[in-house]
Amino acid sequence: MRIVFATDRSEANEAAIRSRTCLECLDNIGVDEVHLVTVVPDNVSSGLPGMDVATDARKALRGQRQFFEDAGFTVETHVARGTPHRRINGFADRLLADMIVVGSRGQSPLQNRLIGSTARNVARTAVKPLLVERIAREDGDHEVVKEHLFQHVLYPTDFSENAETAFEFIPRLTGATQRVDLLHVRRPNQPDEEGTEAEARERLESMAAELADRMGVETGVTVRTGNTVEEILAEEERVGATVTVMGSRGQSRLRRLLLGSTSESIVAQGNNNVLLVPPESATGR
Repeated sequence: MRIVFATDRSEANEAAIRSRTCLECLDNIGVDEVHLVTVVPDNVSSGLPGMDVATDARKALRGQRQFFEDAGFTVETHVARGTPHRRINGFADRLLADMIVVGSRGQSPLQNRLIGSTARNVARTAVKPLLVERIAREDGDHEVVKEHLFQHVLYPTDFSENAETAFEFIPRLTGATQRVDLLHVRRPNQPDEEGTEAEARERLESMAAELADRMGVETGVTVRTGNTVEEILAEEERVGATVTVMGSRGQSRLRRLLLGSTSESIVAQGNNNVLLVPPESATGR
């Protein structure tokens, strides 16, 4: 499996790369080839005296490359100039990557943060699965929030085709996942013709049984009622998930669900790792 790891060369990204547990999680799902990509935005001048931004970036990537190589991965580094999310997605598409990884915090003095607008724009435009890895700063040091990236999956679904694409991606995490919790959120006063709570639970239980059979993992199902984003965030905390896997955009026949603005809100507001699976990437290579 081949990944594009987008880095702004900050201490936050260094923390993600230094985490032996995180690297083991990537290895456990079959990642063997890593492409480290850093983008110099167009608004950063390369003409300042004594300053060669591209050369400095390549030098800075050497340490991050070494971490991956020491862990047994094949690594290539890429430095590009342009709009970060466009170049990151461009590399992922050209390299036929199976996944893009970005850190959710951190900034360097010269480059845009690989959070906020960049991560959101990557999510909005990516045709490859995107893992947003949470990184927090505590006592002056950056640390990954949940090292076991794929150990405990939360899968929110609205039963749409786009959510089904995310569901089909989950078995690719076999080897790193021990439990999958499935969640459906109903609207308050949702009419039964759109599906009763009992029907939703039955569908979840069927999907959970399929994952248990295919992956050999423990599973659980929950149906909640309320605001979709709030209920997903609450369930993340309740079950202690290490990653939330969901479709990244699209619309169901009845209403907009778990896609577009909802997935964007989960990335922006949550404290969990998030794996967004776009509809174009059902099975990968």
